[in-house]
Amino acid sequence: MSTPVTGSSTWYCRDTVSRGPRPHPARPAELTVRPPASSTATAAGPARILVLPTVARLQPLPDRRAAHAGSSLTLPLRGTAGNATGGRPAAFRRRVVTRRPVTGQPDGRNTVKLSRRKALAVASIATIGAGVLVNAVLPARAVAVGPDTTFIVLAPQGHSTAKAAARVAAAGGVVVATYDQIGVLVARSTNPAFQTAVAGAGVDSVASTTGLGAAVDDDTTVEVVDSAAQQATGDPTGEPLFSRQWDMTQIHVPQAHTVTTGSPNVVVGVLDSGISSTHPDLVTQIAKDKSASCIGGVADTTEAAWNPTTSDHGTHVAGTIAAAVNGVGVAGVAPGVKVASVKVVNDDGFIYPEAAVCGYLWAAEHGMQITNNSYFIDPWEFNCRNDERQRPVWIAVQRALRYSQGMGVLTVASAGNSNVDLQHKFVDSGSPNDGSFPVEDRTITGACLDLPAEAPGVVTVSAVGPTRLKSYYSSYGQGVVDVTAPGGDTRFRTGGAVSTSTDAVLSTTFNTVTKTNGWGYKQGTSMAGPHAAGVAALALSAHPDLTPAALATTLERTAEALPCPAGVYNPVPALSGYEATCTGGDRNGFYGAGEVDAYNAVR
Repeated sequence: MSTPVTGSSTWYCRDTVSRGPRPHPARPAELTVRPPASSTATAAGPARILVLPTVARLQPLPDRRAAHAGSSLTLPLRGTAGNATGGRPAAFRRRVVTRRPVTGQPDGRNTVKLSRRKALAVASIATIGAGVLVNAVLPARAVAVGPDTTFIVLAPQGHSTAKAAARVAAAGGVVVATYDQIGVLVARSTNPAFQTAVAGAGVDSVASTTGLGAAVDDDTTVEVVDSAAQQATGDPTGEPLFSRQWDMTQIHVPQAHTVTTGSPNVVVGVLDSGISSTHPDLVTQIAKDKSASCIGGVADTTEAAWNPTTSDHGTHVAGTIAAAVNGVGVAGVAPGVKVASVKVVNDDGFIYPEAAVCGYLWAAEHGMQITNNSYFIDPWEFNCRNDERQRPVWIAVQRALRYSQGMGVLTVASAGNSNVDLQHKFVDSGSPNDGSFPVEDRTITGACLDLPAEAPGVVTVSAVGPTRLKSYYSSYGQGVVDVTAPGGDTRFRTGGAVSTSTDAVLSTTFNTVTKTNGWGYKQGTSMAGPHAAGVAALALSAHPDLTPAALATTLERTAEALPCPAGVYNPVPALSGYEATCTGGDRNGFYGAGEVDAYNAVR
């Protein structure tokens, strides 16, 4: 609850952490800050900000079997912490920090699996700007399964979808979208025997994609203040909030801007929860004619459809990539380029395969050269080609990605917030995450991929903090991670040690309840990915002849190599479950080729 100090423009909010039962007890408290409605901040004029130190605690990871034996897991929301931005929290996959312990590896190491997706990318958040402080804690809920189920239907590779469409109709289904370029149909049906009935000539395989709704997390609140716009200088360091953007300084964005701020001919597709089209730092940056919602598997180009509804995760990501240098708030990595909102996250926070497939093809056919993907595809954290429930998704997504890459699109994806070694597979005990099937312990093998992060041709990004060490939550893996970038590393330790939220990433935000814009902190590999996408956009602006493969090579070649920490890396020594071991030399499992460097990339 916020309380104004008499005679002061500073607003103080208490850190209120719900003490109710939590399915992921080791999840760090997530922090939200907003001035109340009476604040002088408006969408057109930013408020003066002061973020105070916050205190929160991490708890030891519980034994997985003891904590979850005999019950199905209710997954927390990823992305924006709880309902940090107001409204229902989303079950985003973005990589935020929620933990489930997993059985040890053959070598005796204890591995931990965070709910990446849902772990949207926010271990801690401080939100600043116009809007009312919303601190509602919603009870866990499930959305009843409707009679209409969505299916991915695959035609044989290289074949038309015409026969498959006929079989869909004969089985009592309706074709919602046809992607003949890749032999994929999106269909809906009320027939409980649809999957059996549709099988036959012209159909390679079919899988249902949607299940139950998402659970909701508890929310936390902290503190805030006001401040004013200034004359735009064209220099990112002149932005009112740039002094808080340690991430931009760390990857040499100001130096890069002496060469280029980016070309408006370069468009970055933000496949996410939507972008606020009214945010003062983004209103001139959005390619509205290239924006669409892909929820349900079919594109809707109306502006309301591709704006955020229940999460501002996409708005935060877009600001990191391309927030304008206009004297208003923050600066993006590439303020001269455009971003397109390609909404793939539904109101419950799920990214289903039909939305992702639609998003990849929409980006490919509407002139986007780069896409940022801070999520994994639901409801399975890892899709396995040897599982009949996931094989059609595995194939459809990879067909769509190959098509997109063939059309000149570089795909950038976040590695995830589970602090797991993606090179060495383990046990997934959190999928499916939407109630479509019972949660089960699955041994993940090389036949299973975290999509899109582990798909061929994708640039996969881990996260570091201001110390340039792996963020405690970031997943990793030699041969999986290509580069690293700032994602934030606000750490919460037992014992009440103070941790400043400014170690997270400051960017643009949107209150989905009051429909007002602001600025705030989030952290996670969801925040690292857009830094890499922004650097790629600058590099392509400076070197417009680069192909997607050459652009990926440029990101890696110009990155600053970071060495593996010696021995077992343990950023939170008081607790178990945060240990990680880095392998490799100049190119290694924690950082890939190194931290992206904007200045090196444009020279």
